[in-house]
Amino acid sequence: MATLDLEATSSSSSPAAPPGVSHFHHTPCYCEENVYLLCKKLSEDGIAKSDGSDLYVVFVSNEKKQIPLWHQKASPRADGVILWDYHVICVQKRKDSNLPHLVWDLDSSLPFPSPLATYVAETIRPSFQVFSEFQRFFRIVHAPIFLRSFASDRRHMKDSAGNWISPPPSYEVIVAEDGTAHNLNEYMEMSSANVVKSVGLDTIDAVLTQKLGVLLRVTALPSRGMQRIMLQHENMAKTAYTLSYIGEEEVTDSGPIISI
Repeated sequence: MATLDLEATSSSSSPAAPPGVSHFHHTPCYCEENVYLLCKKLSEDGIAKSDGSDLYVVFVSNEKKQIPLWHQKASPRADGVILWDYHVICVQKRKDSNLPHLVWDLDSSLPFPSPLATYVAETIRPSFQVFSEFQRFFRIVHAPIFLRSFASDRRHMKDSAGNWISPPPSYEVIVAEDGTAHNLNEYMEMSSANVVKSVGLDTIDAVLTQKLGVLLRVTALPSRGMQRIMLQHENMAKTAYTLSYIGEEEVTDSGPIISI
């Protein structure tokens, strides 16, 4: 908080530094709830639009629930690589085209928040070849819809005997506006059959209107092996962006695999 106070008293010509991780609620192993609260906090504090329309919630997983991500605090390795069953981040679209879009990941050891291009290159590492079972899918959901629709009673964090696998948050469970008690599994369920083959106007419309948004995968871009990040649609009442990930070639058993 001291850092935020210093920024508040600095010259008005200098933009205030974004808040640090400690500014947000974080419970280990409950990334979906952490991002839910983070989106609300960003909107309430004026860091994002008041309706959260510049925010996107991104679930990362796959059919086997095994995804490698780098620079994760929970990893014991120097490079921070870990195999999550799923992960959730927030992406903020910047109004100023000269500013990079941001990734807010409370579990990352990268600068917080990180420019989207940096986060993709360092955390997702699309140029790093992995076995096909570790290919990552990305479910992109518009934050205003997510905040209305998401629900979790935390059942996924209990073992067969009803004991907590990891201590739950201290606040009450999240219930959707329509009274739904639990639908986290719907966001986590990812099938290659449901992956969008190409990003078009219907894809952007789905991000803005569908509870579960759209499901994308990493595709190849041989020349750069990185990401092309936001696709703009100008012919709607409001501008929308969706992530168009590129850079990871699908490989089979001939490719390297991460050793955890």
